[in-house]
Amino acid sequence: MKEPRQTYLDHAATTPLRQVAQQAWLEHQSTANPSSLHSAGRTARHHLEQAREQIAALAGAEPAELIFTSGGTEADNLALKGLYLARRTTERNAILLTGIEHLAVLETCQYLETQHGAELVFAPVDAEGVVDLEAWERLLSQHRDSLAAATLMWANNEVGTIQPVKEAVALAAQHRVPVHVDAVQAFGAIPVNFADCGAATMAVSGHKLGAPVGVGGLFVRRDITLHSVSQGGGQERKIRSGTMNVAAAAAFAAAASEAVANMSQTGKKLVELRNRLIEAIQEAVPAARLCGPADEDGTQRLPNNVHFIFPNCEGDSLLFMLDMQKVYSSTGSACTAGVPKPSHVVLAMGNSEADSRSVQRFTLGHDSTIADVEHVAAVIGSAYEHARQAGMAAQTARIKTASDGW
Repeated sequence: MKEPRQTYLDHAATTPLRQVAQQAWLEHQSTANPSSLHSAGRTARHHLEQAREQIAALAGAEPAELIFTSGGTEADNLALKGLYLARRTTERNAILLTGIEHLAVLETCQYLETQHGAELVFAPVDAEGVVDLEAWERLLSQHRDSLAAATLMWANNEVGTIQPVKEAVALAAQHRVPVHVDAVQAFGAIPVNFADCGAATMAVSGHKLGAPVGVGGLFVRRDITLHSVSQGGGQERKIRSGTMNVAAAAAFAAAASEAVANMSQTGKKLVELRNRLIEAIQEAVPAARLCGPADEDGTQRLPNNVHFIFPNCEGDSLLFMLDMQKVYSSTGSACTAGVPKPSHVVLAMGNSEADSRSVQRFTLGHDSTIADVEHVAAVIGSAYEHARQAGMAAQTARIKTASDGW
């Protein structure tokens, strides 16, 4: 019996391992500790530095600016805690951010608020999720003496919006406010240049572009001082301690090299597939509303990102209906103890709480095909209708239970 087709459309969560990354990872599995002084250790150090040079060049940075981490979350934590704690004074204790940050950024800022007295200053975004630069500039001017740091995503992980990073960083530089940029979704998907954007720090991650889970990087400008939040050997510029994972770094370099080398070609393919998927969903579910920029060429939205609001339909219900049809998508929002929560990103874009719970994210990857689009087109209409009816039935049951006095 033929197995049903499986369509993986959750590449924003993680992208399947590239063959070149797997080969590099296996090749360096028996590598010695790169901090050891013997010849095996020195060889390991050589391979580590080769990987550092490769990734830095791909990101428009100097090798010495790259600190290897366990992924994007650690990189965001090191940057934001490091910047804030290094620059904080009695008067300078604020952080400028938007309401659409990844939780690795948002919750780190909230930690600094509750544990270290940080004042969080939020810049608004428009209905497409783009930061309001006039408001950003106004807040920079208004809080110029109190801002210890600012942060902005290069591209949003939920709705795919690409931010005017260079412009925002330039405005912050006029007030001498260092900016951390989360480029986890952007690196390997669209052109990213650390030196050119002017950011103080920038986070990237390996498994978003086909490297193994568990490796990432933080770029730190040479003139930037970060407070170290982990103590130990101080292996990575005394900012991060711990034995460096040479195999993971080599795999990251291999995956990033392939992703960037094929970026233009892959981007064009993904934009075409993305636009066809958007059309297919709109045709099958006329009530569905595209969330984020509706661009044609991938300059305003990540080329692989499709995000819809499906009115009167719980996002998790639709996810499970699609899962039954072997289509793997995401709500793109947090879920705690099985209780769905509205997307903070969609809320920040001016949508209602109900709409912010009724979302679905489809993200393509380098191995996606037109057959994947056709699979979604064939099942999305019925999946939506079943999920919508399930939501309505659950709502009716809740109302009846309440009226019965339970």
